[in-house]
Amino acid sequence: MGKYEHLYVAIEHEEGKPIPVSLEMLGEARRLMDDYNRRYSASEKVVAVVLGHGVRRLCEELLFYGADAVIYADSPELVHPRNLVDTKVISSIATDRNLVLKFSPGSADFVKPRYMFFAADNIGRQLSSTVMAELESGLASDINKLVISDLEIKHEHKTKGQAMVYERTLEMYRPDFSGFLWTTILCLDNRNPAIARDYHPQACSIIPGVFAPIERDESRKGVIVDYSPTFDPQDLKVRVLSRTIVKSRVDFDSKKAIVSFGRGIKDSPEADIRLAADLARELGAEVGVSLPISKKPFPVSESISSEYMTPDRVIGTSGRKVTPLLYVAAGISGAMHHLAGMKESEFVVAINPDEGAPIKDECDVFIRGRMEDVIPALIEELRATKPAAAKEVAARK
Repeated sequence: MGKYEHLYVAIEHEEGKPIPVSLEMLGEARRLMDDYNRRYSASEKVVAVVLGHGVRRLCEELLFYGADAVIYADSPELVHPRNLVDTKVISSIATDRNLVLKFSPGSADFVKPRYMFFAADNIGRQLSSTVMAELESGLASDINKLVISDLEIKHEHKTKGQAMVYERTLEMYRPDFSGFLWTTILCLDNRNPAIARDYHPQACSIIPGVFAPIERDESRKGVIVDYSPTFDPQDLKVRVLSRTIVKSRVDFDSKKAIVSFGRGIKDSPEADIRLAADLARELGAEVGVSLPISKKPFPVSESISSEYMTPDRVIGTSGRKVTPLLYVAAGISGAMHHLAGMKESEFVVAINPDEGAPIKDECDVFIRGRMEDVIPALIEELRATKPAAAKEVAARK
């Protein structure tokens, strides 16, 4: 078992400040490994891996947020993410026994990490796949639930049809494409003698906003290890001359209300989208969508499509997590993908003709009806009550 130890977390940061999903991954890693060490009487570590330039102070922060050890590579060549360079550096770190011995002297037989986490974002999705290819192991993408357990597996190819126990297996869960069922993904060794080989690390990319970071604790201690990377001149031919962070033009964070729509627009897509947008204007709200809408499943005008049927507006595990005071879900059934992104809203109103839709269990008010009928009535009522509300506000002042 000593060949594969510890849980490595690939940290992303902007100018030395960790992005939220990095701290979320550390928090979940800490919870998993605390339970793992208790159950298996082990002392394996949570190891943060950081690339950058001038990132020594960040390493201390990562200890405060749950890491037992931090391995960092500091070089001007690592200021900006470059997939080829970063892949080689992280893969080298992940297979360097001498680095591990600095924080875990008992890991003399270390070959690779047992587990490895990446962010499921634009950088992490690509980096995770290339690192795992380099380390010759598998990858589960867009994960939002994790369990470590012992599993009895009987598989035609993996075990040659024999029932075998796979200890300390990372069960990686994600909703299936319907959004209503869980898919479990496993990275298992081949124990069939004809095709025997190991697959480690067991690795995944983790959806931002799914897990909570642990509370920052400056009393936490750990080991910080400096790794000096070497670079192939051929890999440095691609250079980043300038870099600008492009922020989303959709501002969910400053809005107190969000009106979202889903596949319930199918009967009159363009008219229904305009209705949702009209309701949002009356409420001073932003417009969100469920994931299928961003795939442009229905024919609408180009102006409507480019404005509303975009990935920037997706709420859920494949998009944004929001916490408005008011969330209106119109024509949204309530798949797990979507619920994960809006379930912390203060007050939820759902509009749906199907009384059995899962969204009903997640809302404060459920209006059974078609959005084509309900939204015009809501807009009319809002417009009728606005003058009275304005007078009340003025009187209070």
